[in-house]
Amino acid sequence: MRLFDSRQALVGTAGATVLILGLVAGGTQGDRGRGDHDDRGNGGQTAKNVILVVGDGMSIAARDAIRLATVGQDGQLAMDQLRYAGWTYTDSADPDDAVTDSAASATAFATGVRTYNGAVSVDPDGNPVGSLLEAAKSLGKATGLVTTAQVTDATPGAFGAHVPDRGTQSEIARQYVDDSRPDVILGGGEDWWLPVGDVGAYPDDPADSPAEVSKSTIGNLITRAQETGYTYVSTPEELAVTDATRLLGLFANEEMFQQAPEGEGDEYDPVVPLRTMTQKALDVLSRDRQGFFLLVEEEAIDEMEHNNNATLTLTAGQALDETVALLTEFAATNRDTLVVVVGDHETGGLAIENVDPDDESGDTGSTSPDVLQSTEDGPFPIAGSDLQFTIDWTTGSHTGAATPLTAQGPSAELLARAQHSTGVHDVILRAMRGGR
Repeated sequence: MRLFDSRQALVGTAGATVLILGLVAGGTQGDRGRGDHDDRGNGGQTAKNVILVVGDGMSIAARDAIRLATVGQDGQLAMDQLRYAGWTYTDSADPDDAVTDSAASATAFATGVRTYNGAVSVDPDGNPVGSLLEAAKSLGKATGLVTTAQVTDATPGAFGAHVPDRGTQSEIARQYVDDSRPDVILGGGEDWWLPVGDVGAYPDDPADSPAEVSKSTIGNLITRAQETGYTYVSTPEELAVTDATRLLGLFANEEMFQQAPEGEGDEYDPVVPLRTMTQKALDVLSRDRQGFFLLVEEEAIDEMEHNNNATLTLTAGQALDETVALLTEFAATNRDTLVVVVGDHETGGLAIENVDPDDESGDTGSTSPDVLQSTEDGPFPIAGSDLQFTIDWTTGSHTGAATPLTAQGPSAELLARAQHSTGVHDVILRAMRGGR
């Protein structure tokens, strides 16, 4: 079985429909004279480099709240300035649940196959299905995974591993080292790489999260990675000075933040910011003459939404947008780069509302933890104005809402439509392969 031949049925949208949607998102043909030459491609052009950016849990409402808090009503985020816009349906193929989890959603992006919740790049029968990262490697490209979650969490895991249960994170790490071998792996999750009792760079039972302890079920996977050619770093200083071409960096026991309701131990202060990790990944991967595939994920948006923590949802979203700004700078000087920014699902039932002391949605009489924490947060200032807004929550779980997508670069116009998450995979695979 050749895993990288994940799906052969690519984009079947009628060309006229794609053209119309592309013009709505990016302006008319005549607008291209204004300097919008960063998107030179069309559906038949090859993308040398592909950068897929996932804002975990980032709905259109969350993205707009980030915009209001960051640049105001008349501004645009870096992710909003990409030339083409569309949206994705996120339904999984789970037999019991109508709403996806991150594993099934990431599998749809990574492989073009809908599967059950909890599955990491296996089909509904548990069979491995090839990922975009594997396809990129088959084309001779460098590959990388960058996240503020554990590097073995569901979203990065779906690109570099195949397991029927997202909870088997040590096995995901083993597959990175032994099988898929991404050139760059940067994020959190040291606990899953080290056996019980082997403390590593980040101590067991830290004060801000006592439950975090080393827990690898497959021995010392950091040592195993080093023995197979990876350079391991665990501090910002080590990351800054290394010139390794195969790099593993773990900068937290688990996630690179602490998810909790406001004032209850919540933190967003990664040891290495997402933008910095992404810059290092670009430095390493761009040395490859055949180009690269890079996944970048901001996990804290989703985790803070699960805790109905609007303040740190916005903070994490701003960190993601700063990273997208870096990526668009890279793409401006590397014109054959496809950049795609998308949310994998909606979390929290987030809504933007006026400040109204008589409109508080929390039900303090409920015994459900989700409802107890589902109250309004704010008010938050709208940048550049005297206006304010609040954020209202309806749940502490995922919802089935579609998610926004923006893109630019070769074949980006094919994403300017309504599509399932699997369609994102199809377009990216087509763009990487070009005429091959």
